[in-house]
Amino acid sequence: AILSTLASTQAFTVVPSSTRVVSNTNTNTNVNNRVVTRLHSEAEVVSPFENPEGVDSNEEQLELTWENVDKVLDEMRPFLIQDGGNVSIAEIDGPVVRLQLEGACGTCPSSTQTMKMGLERGLREKIPEIQEVIQAMPEGPPLDQEQVEVILDGVRPFLKVAGGNIECKGIEGESSLQPIINLKMGGSSASLNSVKLEISQRLQRHFMLSGLQVEFL
Repeated sequence: AILSTLASTQAFTVVPSSTRVVSNTNTNTNVNNRVVTRLHSEAEVVSPFENPEGVDSNEEQLELTWENVDKVLDEMRPFLIQDGGNVSIAEIDGPVVRLQLEGACGTCPSSTQTMKMGLERGLREKIPEIQEVIQAMPEGPPLDQEQVEVILDGVRPFLKVAGGNIECKGIEGESSLQPIINLKMGGSSASLNSVKLEISQRLQRHFMLSGLQVEFL
């Protein structure tokens, strides 16, 4: 009777233990499925600008044509559009592709990085014939003291109300890729970074030079 009782007790113990193991396995499977599903979901929205390792090296390569360049750009345009910009093809000269950055991207100080690290990399991975991707800049007014004063005259009335003033102290490297406009602000507005940022952006939009730098002395 004792052996029978022990046997039945052991059987009773094994059954729920097995049930719990199966239940845990199912739970782990469900959790793993949710994790895998989440990873797949996140992988679909990763920007090509931020994940160069995520490009499939076995993907079919394309010929260098206007249509194919525009096709590859279509894959990257959503990331530019969400920041208020866009891109279009200006010219294809042999293995060199010239692109026009539009909207906010055209005057962004990081436009050179966007062109080289984002657009050029993406295009050359899909179209190996491309040797270089360069930015086509719209022709703006000449970079000189007179044109700088045009922009400064537009902000001086607001600075005057705030008890401030501004003057251009000179321009360095007018014909270089990264010219510098040196400005000096006085009065109570001289310490306001928001005012300096606004003036810098107005100058960059006016001259349409991606490498233009504005320094406050």
